Amino acid sequence: MRTVQDPQSAASPALTPWGILLSYVRPHARILTGGAILSLLGSAAGLAQPLAAKMVIDTLSKQRSLIVPLLVLTGLVLAGAAISATGRYVLERTSEQVVLGARIQMVARVLRLRISALDHLKPGDMLSRITSDTTLLRAVCTYGLAGGANAVFTLTGTIVLMAMLDLILLRVTLSVVVVVGGGVVLVMSRISSATQQSQAAVGEVSSVLERALGAFRTMKASGAEQREIAQIIVLARKACQHGVDIARWTSLAGISAGLAVQVSFLVVLGVGGARVATGTLTISSLIAFLLYLFYLIDPIGALVQAITQLQTGLAAVRRMREVEQLPVEFQADHSALTPPSEHVNPQPASVAFSNVCFRYLNNTPSIHHGLTFIVPPGGVTAIVGPSGAGKSTVFALLERFYEPDSGTITLDDRDITDWPLAELRNTIGYVEQDAPILAGTLRDNLRYAAPTATDNQIHVALTRSQLSDLLNRLPDGLDTIIGHRGTTLSGGERQRIAIARALLRAPRLLLLDEATSQLDALNELTLRQVIADIARTTTVIIIAHRLSTIINARQIFVMSCGQIHAIGTHTELLATNHLYRDLANSQPLLA
Repeated sequence: MRTVQDPQSAASPALTPWGILLSYVRPHARILTGGAILSLLGSAAGLAQPLAAKMVIDTLSKQRSLIVPLLVLTGLVLAGAAISATGRYVLERTSEQVVLGARIQMVARVLRLRISALDHLKPGDMLSRITSDTTLLRAVCTYGLAGGANAVFTLTGTIVLMAMLDLILLRVTLSVVVVVGGGVVLVMSRISSATQQSQAAVGEVSSVLERALGAFRTMKASGAEQREIAQIIVLARKACQHGVDIARWTSLAGISAGLAVQVSFLVVLGVGGARVATGTLTISSLIAFLLYLFYLIDPIGALVQAITQLQTGLAAVRRMREVEQLPVEFQADHSALTPPSEHVNPQPASVAFSNVCFRYLNNTPSIHHGLTFIVPPGGVTAIVGPSGAGKSTVFALLERFYEPDSGTITLDDRDITDWPLAELRNTIGYVEQDAPILAGTLRDNLRYAAPTATDNQIHVALTRSQLSDLLNRLPDGLDTIIGHRGTTLSGGERQRIAIARALLRAPRLLLLDEATSQLDALNELTLRQVIADIARTTTVIIIAHRLSTIINARQIFVMSCGQIHAIGTHTELLATNHLYRDLANSQPLLA
């Protein structure tokens, strides 16, 4: 199979989930570090509060003035709250920027995927990865990375200060925490697995719903609403069950951590009380130690939450990583090209296929078997043949949506793999068989491929495409919203809008895939005249089942089983080729 060395055609270098996660965070590392430092300062102020409380108790026992100790304690409380709140805001704001960066990167990746990669993906699941999965990064940054670092700092500081107060009570505390809270470690992998399964199930729900909405009228006409609802309910319940699993394991982790501290409190209270009774520990030290013990609840809980969020985030990153590993096209930069609408007298292009072989997948039959033909500059060349002959695949290969397994394809005697992708596609106008219409105004749709086109150029294209009557009917003219997928338009109107859109591009090569299949006889006749006019300055290749569209073509290729079966004009092929004659006899022709 021939390979094309595009700098960005291969998948991104293999990164671990941690590597991808850090790649999203790294551009914001300084701000995240600043927010984390503020949070640490807030925690430090909190750590000093039990010592200040001890000072208050000691001062009270010595019957001295409490003004200074109380002012110190009050100052620590207020300062700690203010600094912590500021740090939290910085972290939350930065985490939103991380999510934004991840979404932009994912969108840029997805929209540059090779069509061969996109053929095997479910659009709904892809949307879930861009929206739902990236949202999980917010908690990873706030509670995972920064929160985890803060929890470790606070936990370490608390343990150090507890050691300064009494080493025996510290040993008792740590022993209980390790024994009772050790189960937390065991459930982390289960949380990660359940999260990944939950996100995958949500993606499946999105995929099925996107499919149903995409064929909404067909679904209703087929009476399939209840079947689609039932399928979505099954998937939604599956996602719900995985969510319950996450809640179960997360709750178990939280309960284990909280229980460890509570049991520690009871043990320390008993042991500490005995030491106070024997005079080996002061009551103020025991109170301060117990306060620090309660302080352990927050950092331990935060650490458990941080680990949980990291596991959740890494599960999402693994799904995002799958997208990062998909092959993309070379990034086409259209900004440096001359806008199509500004081309003056574009010269028609020539096309040649030489011994081209192609199959969509390695384990599927070949579509083309040594396909060879030449299309000279200018005029109309038609491709006809039975369904499955490989006609539309010719256009897909010309646009480099796919690469041939072998053989060469040239445009103006230049291998299309040598053309910069943006320049190649800027040269070609393409009208798809389905004639997709985008949500938005009529003007948005027409200028989609030629954003600099003027209203005068738009009106000329509409006139040539027999759409003047439609424009006059629309309440807001070019600014009329024509609905998602053009549902407010007839099939013929959608096709003619697609043709007008291609004409605005002023292409040197115009590809029309069944562009007249939904036009009535009168509009088809008019459009034939338009195509003949276009063909004076542009090479036009038409795929047609309705032979009335191409009876005046300069040459007609009859395709069968991925090869050219015959070449000639309409009259010649009627006289000499049985396959073309059979196609012609199966339908009425216009004179």
